Amino acid sequence: MDNKYLKIGLPAGSLANPKRGGNLLTLLENSGFKTSGYESGGPSTFKTFNYLFGWDGRPQEFGSQLGIGELDVAIAGDDWIKERVVELKLEYGTEIQLDKVLSLKRGDVRIVGIIDQKSEFNDIEGFLIDFYSKHSLLTIVSEMPYLALDWIQKKLEKLGIAERFSNFSVQKYKTPAKIDQGILIYETWGKTEAKVKNCGANLGMEITQSGSALRNYGLKIIDTVMLSETGIWVNSEAKMDTEKSALLRMLVLNLYGSVNAENKVMILFNVPNSLTEAIERYLAENNLFADEPTINSGKDFTEYSIQVDISDQKNPLAKIRYDLAMLKAKNIDTLPIQSSIPGIDVLRGI
Repeated sequence: MDNKYLKIGLPAGSLANPKRGGNLLTLLENSGFKTSGYESGGPSTFKTFNYLFGWDGRPQEFGSQLGIGELDVAIAGDDWIKERVVELKLEYGTEIQLDKVLSLKRGDVRIVGIIDQKSEFNDIEGFLIDFYSKHSLLTIVSEMPYLALDWIQKKLEKLGIAERFSNFSVQKYKTPAKIDQGILIYETWGKTEAKVKNCGANLGMEITQSGSALRNYGLKIIDTVMLSETGIWVNSEAKMDTEKSALLRMLVLNLYGSVNAENKVMILFNVPNSLTEAIERYLAENNLFADEPTINSGKDFTEYSIQVDISDQKNPLAKIRYDLAMLKAKNIDTLPIQSSIPGIDVLRGI
């Protein structure tokens, strides 16, 4: 493919659906990167930028595609990126450098270690020490087998009992074991909790948000492996390419603006010139502007515009509008914000 393109991995599934997930479709549109075909499963194209190439795929694969340069940028969760990075290192002896350049503030999940609720152990360390004293083959089930392997290897090493479990094998559930000593990871295609509940493995590693599904299965969390969210990941080589770097910076800057604008509105209002001192004192006391309020002075009235975070429980939007009205502000209008870019400095490291 022509090197002038910035190849962007677009995740299929719930993120592509405007009614589900993180509503990535609307986020891209608000950023100025309106897509065609993405909402219906692809092929996806960027309607206003013919030098942005949309590659429809699964986040589970994006880490590998970034690593070999098949993609320059990908929208994916931290967990699946790390899964592929660890797999390439442990199975193929290949180290890749991928950089997260922007959080999209959505898709928050926890990756956790799970065990039967009836177990006497409440943490992974206690479980592993006891297991070491009795067994030589540890079995784990997970949709992210290499992340699970990396998790357990590091725990065993920290406890000083890694030598006996130095061998490992990652296999489909439940194929014949290739090892009789070490760590056997069964890769699952969902319902990991059922396999732990029904004694299909000694341990499980699962993706969860609230933990309610795990509790319903009579399981408990004994460790948090990592926290994960959806973000923008890039191949470090793309940042070194002059043309691709410029496209990348444009993409990230505008996505940042849309993410930063979420939960924010603009309030416009007029104030008689004789009352501006009280208004500006109120704005300052309530931190309702950054460097200084935006002011447009006229003969009899002064127009102000301020940006307000509607999720701020300490200073609710409704109260701000009421306070302004009590201070004799007039024509108080509230407008949505699609993008809010503080400046080019948000592109640190790109």
